[in-house]
Amino acid sequence: MPLTQLLILALIQGITEFLPISSSGHLILLPNLTGMQDQGLAIDVAVHVGTLGAVLLYFRADVKEAVSGLPRLLTGHMDTPGARLAFLLIVSTIPVIVAGLVLKVLGIDEMLRSTAVIGWTMLVFGLVLWWADRTGKEEKTDTDWSLKDAIIMGLWQAVALIPGTSRSGITITAARMLGYTRTDGAKLAMLMSIPTILASGALLSLDVLTGDDTVVVKDALIGAAFAFLAALLALTLMMRLLRSVSFTPYVIYRVILGAILLWIAYS
Repeated sequence: MPLTQLLILALIQGITEFLPISSSGHLILLPNLTGMQDQGLAIDVAVHVGTLGAVLLYFRADVKEAVSGLPRLLTGHMDTPGARLAFLLIVSTIPVIVAGLVLKVLGIDEMLRSTAVIGWTMLVFGLVLWWADRTGKEEKTDTDWSLKDAIIMGLWQAVALIPGTSRSGITITAARMLGYTRTDGAKLAMLMSIPTILASGALLSLDVLTGDDTVVVKDALIGAAFAFLAALLALTLMMRLLRSVSFTPYVIYRVILGAILLWIAYS
């Protein structure tokens, strides 16, 4: 794969994975609108690994706490903050795993990868995020995360399997509707991405192993490295900006892009 295309893919995945503007939608649009060759599953796995590394590093304290609580959770105890966090992250991931497997078995996932679908999801869910951010109360923090809220956010996260929805965007939307502050809602959404990216990466890896794709180690390493750097930068900037800025700039971008995509799709 040409180095320029590889870098573009890595940067798009890294920047859009954690911003509420849909990484999958942008990755699908790149070949759809430019005629570039499909990057293949091996590169998809690589850039997912890169973004996973970024969120693990940024939220390393919370990750360490969840990992340290796993032994207690496995013995049936949730008497530590770490065990509770690990349990809620697992619960919130179940809906997207189930929905993802259903879509894959039925073959519906390929039907959703159109410019028109991405245009509509960009527009509609962008406006839903704006409404939730404008009307949602800011009375909960990440320490208030409950089993009920984890299930609700997990169900919303499953909707992100429709390209253009944005996994981070839809989970942040759910968090704001539930009354979480912008920063803590975003933090929970980012922590939820860890098991989700692990699950999707594992699924993609199985496709690579059972398919005809040839894993190009050099391209994969380059893609992972640049995706990691781009994701870490985007995540750091967004979390800092949320202390003083709403989600409106992302909504404006989504609405404009959605309108352009719908014009392209139906013209």
